[in-house]
Amino acid sequence: MTDFTPNAPNPENVPTELAQELLRKLRQKQGNWVEWGQAIAYLQKSGYNPQEIFEATGFEPVQQNQVVVGSQVYNSIEKVGASEATRAYYATRGSDVLYELRLLTQEERAAAAELTFTHKLDLEEAREVAKAIKDFSRFRTLPEGFTDHPGDAVAYQTWKLARQYTDLQERSRLIAKGLRFAHSPSARKQIEQLLIDFTVVSQRPAPIPPFYRFDTEDELPRMVPVAGELPLKAQELQEVPLVEEIEPFRIVKFAGEQAWVALPGWRVLLAAEDPVTILATSDRFPNQNQAQPGPILVVVDRSQREWNDFSYFVVDNGGELDFQWFETQPELPILGKVIIIVRPRKILDENVTKDSWQIDE
Repeated sequence: MTDFTPNAPNPENVPTELAQELLRKLRQKQGNWVEWGQAIAYLQKSGYNPQEIFEATGFEPVQQNQVVVGSQVYNSIEKVGASEATRAYYATRGSDVLYELRLLTQEERAAAAELTFTHKLDLEEAREVAKAIKDFSRFRTLPEGFTDHPGDAVAYQTWKLARQYTDLQERSRLIAKGLRFAHSPSARKQIEQLLIDFTVVSQRPAPIPPFYRFDTEDELPRMVPVAGELPLKAQELQEVPLVEEIEPFRIVKFAGEQAWVALPGWRVLLAAEDPVTILATSDRFPNQNQAQPGPILVVVDRSQREWNDFSYFVVDNGGELDFQWFETQPELPILGKVIIIVRPRKILDENVTKDSWQIDE
């Protein structure tokens, strides 16, 4: 499989012959989708914008994003050592399924890919699997009867949901789903127990995340340092890389090694003692109605580290930053409170909204 190393900073530094060859292969759909993703990533990181690639190849910006991120996931499961059958299967199809595994670690991606291959899951089912594995990975101590196998993670999620239903039809559907995915005998036993135990355990819903949107230009913006884009290490909350101005959030490039973003003077932001901004995607939080995840700015106040059950917090989860709501006092160290989540303002020009949202390895 062809390997592309995106080192050139702009199109002028990309050999004309190489760029034209990559564009030609994309236009003629030569190779497999993983190679398409690698080629598009190379061209984009070399300075070609998604619209230029679309006009030269016919790959729409949304499709570019899918194959680029999907190919990154494919490369990671290759590195970790997914089975030959799984790699062969996903080498020719399933970019949409692998795209849904992007928020998992490399090891989790490989295990999830094996599971989605074994059960021939579609993208909606893969999204559920990824969420179940992500949620399951946050346990310090595994729930009784369930192992760390991804099948057991999905089984636990269905077990947990089934216990919340009084409707026997929905409860039975979830039990059947849990038995389908359960990997260990102990997990199967836990789920089978629901066939005779009809106790209903009500689940408190997660609070509505504090989303804001740029609707008007406020006259009193606040400049907030930008820590970077997830995934980040905990110590990177204290570090800010040098970046250029980036839309749609007006991130400003300074002469020193510091990046800032101008935010409106919302009262909650003005009251924050030590705010820091982190770039993420909206699917990091629940209760989302959007079909596709979008870019967001998450503002955390590092001075607020005292837990409560009605806020989201940034925590150190296995060496990486994560956003979580906790119904009870968490074991994970709290690094700050999420005070604002900002969406970009709506733009009428559809071409502007189709910029690729990529996750670097």
